[in-house]
Amino acid sequence: MRTVLLDLDRWAGPATQTEHRILDDLDGPVLDVGCGPGRLVAALRERGVKVLGIDAAPTAIADARSKGRRVVQRSVFDPIPREGTWASVLLFDGNIGIGGEPKRLLARVRDLMAPDGCVIVELEPPGAAIEVGVVEFEVATGMVGWFPWCWIGTEEIAGLANSSDLRVEDCQQIGGRWFAWLRRARKPTAPS
Repeated sequence: MRTVLLDLDRWAGPATQTEHRILDDLDGPVLDVGCGPGRLVAALRERGVKVLGIDAAPTAIADARSKGRRVVQRSVFDPIPREGTWASVLLFDGNIGIGGEPKRLLARVRDLMAPDGCVIVELEPPGAAIEVGVVEFEVATGMVGWFPWCWIGTEEIAGLANSSDLRVEDCQQIGGRWFAWLRRARKPTAPS
């Protein structure tokens, strides 16, 4: 079993320079899936971008709300406001792992996005294969128990995206972290 420590300072602190670089290019509305205490929500609101954060963790949501951040407590698989209209969906901090079924998560995110929307996924570095396991977030989030999770490397994202009718538009390292930009797969046009 692999032990992964959550970087609580980054998770609970303000958005990093790396995150600001990525957020600078986003127009709203933006949905931050697994928003935690809402550092990305806050950074986008400071720019005047319409944003909503969702997270299943009660402690994280309470923390975000205490700071005036617009968040709701729920799973990404529950009904979400504005389904099908989100210009951008964020899966930072390895949140592609939510639920341990990345194909199911990406299909759900595709349905949440606007037709021309984009999902930004933070990944494990090159050389990391898909790893499925469980995580326990109790200390940081107030959630009790073990939850299915998975870790996805950069080489794995194209196949997962394709299986969810998405395509990788770009994949790059920024500030020592790896991100991929996914969009809906283009349907081939019929010859005229």
